[in-house]
Amino acid sequence: MFPFKKVILLTGILLCCLATPIFAQPASKAHPTPPTDKTILSQWRHDRFGMFIHWGPVTLRGTEISWSRGKQVPKKAYDNLYKHFDPVLFNAARWVRTAKQAGMKYLVIVAKHHDGFCLWNSQYTNYDIMNTPYGKDIIKKIAKQCKKQGIMFGIYYSIADWHNPNYPVDQGELKAAYKSASKAERKKAMAKYVSCMKGQLKKLIENYDPSILWFDGDWESPWTHKMAMNLYSYLRGLKNNLIINNRIDKRANQHRSKSFFYSHAGDFRTPEQHVGHYDVHIPWESCITIGTQWAWKPNDKLKSVQKLRHLLVETAGGDGNLLLNVGPRPDGRIEHRQVVELRKLGAWLHKYGAAIYGTRGGPFKPTQTFVSTRKGHKIFLHLFQYPGSHWVLPLPKRVHVKLAQFMGTGHSVVVQRVKRGIWLQLPQRLPHPGGDSILELTINQNAEKLATIKRLRY
Repeated sequence: MFPFKKVILLTGILLCCLATPIFAQPASKAHPTPPTDKTILSQWRHDRFGMFIHWGPVTLRGTEISWSRGKQVPKKAYDNLYKHFDPVLFNAARWVRTAKQAGMKYLVIVAKHHDGFCLWNSQYTNYDIMNTPYGKDIIKKIAKQCKKQGIMFGIYYSIADWHNPNYPVDQGELKAAYKSASKAERKKAMAKYVSCMKGQLKKLIENYDPSILWFDGDWESPWTHKMAMNLYSYLRGLKNNLIINNRIDKRANQHRSKSFFYSHAGDFRTPEQHVGHYDVHIPWESCITIGTQWAWKPNDKLKSVQKLRHLLVETAGGDGNLLLNVGPRPDGRIEHRQVVELRKLGAWLHKYGAAIYGTRGGPFKPTQTFVSTRKGHKIFLHLFQYPGSHWVLPLPKRVHVKLAQFMGTGHSVVVQRVKRGIWLQLPQRLPHPGGDSILELTINQNAEKLATIKRLRY
């Protein structure tokens, strides 16, 4: 007789193998375009702004999640931090309410980072939240509150797992057990790991119903493009309208060509710690920290409210989303000073959100002076610098500006049609000299249908 756990594991591997012919796609074929349901992908792009949360036992040390394992924190000590993790002040309702107060429309929480620790009740490992002193399912609580408060819910899941014995990589080096293993033995071990990973993801989808699956850890050698295409199709079979990021597949340094994107799995690109390039064709989302570290760091230097506003505006002007990361404390609270910054950002969005939510980037390509967003018959010019009192912007001859005024002030601007486009007479000082002035143009046609205007100088 086999032990019960071995029977379960063998059954999982068998089911995985049986499923492969049904769900797998040849690596040479492109995934559907657009890859996911148009409605939910449009809603995600419409929302523009989300909260990212990196959190776990590592906060007890205040070092970076996963990456400090074996560096600032010895591996054995890192892997045993969960035995002391007891965030008694965690309140899911407050976390989600903080996201809403910041003007965020969706939330993505790290359920499993590269260190392998699971913030939910996983049936595939004991290295999870249920075996901490806290002993309660964090993901369940967050998912419930997101649904209650009207926030789109997403789960981050790392393909890499430095804790799982079957995953052959440990922070950039092959584990000792696999250094001398044959290629066939490594392949067999990876197959076991992938079976476990599919099992975890299946339960996450069934139990918590996320709208977004945000993958990471794709760069390590055991994970292949063929595996990614298979997993992408497998997940679509479980829930067809999931939004899945490009890190499920090999990113190849964020290759920017359309052909590369459409031949690889994933629905959107994910530039990290910087604003992505202007792109109105392929969806993208910049993930950026509110401080300098993803996980909580004592006395971390936070970005100013003005900097956060500019990041959001620049991202929207490039036709992307912003996923802004916070790292809660080990006791379960989001730092008060972070909450204060987020509420200020939310207050600004309450006043000027019409120039962000539901817009598309453009029609003008971003410059250091300004970026533009558009919606319906409106073009919003977000001014970072003063362009001069007499400003000429190129616009097609068929486009006529009916009204030009500074958003939130009611102050109109003189505008005339000239040969090169439109001529704007601006005041000597902008209403908000700090880079938050928004000039709203109402035109005679749908601005979203205008082609990108790249040449701004004559």
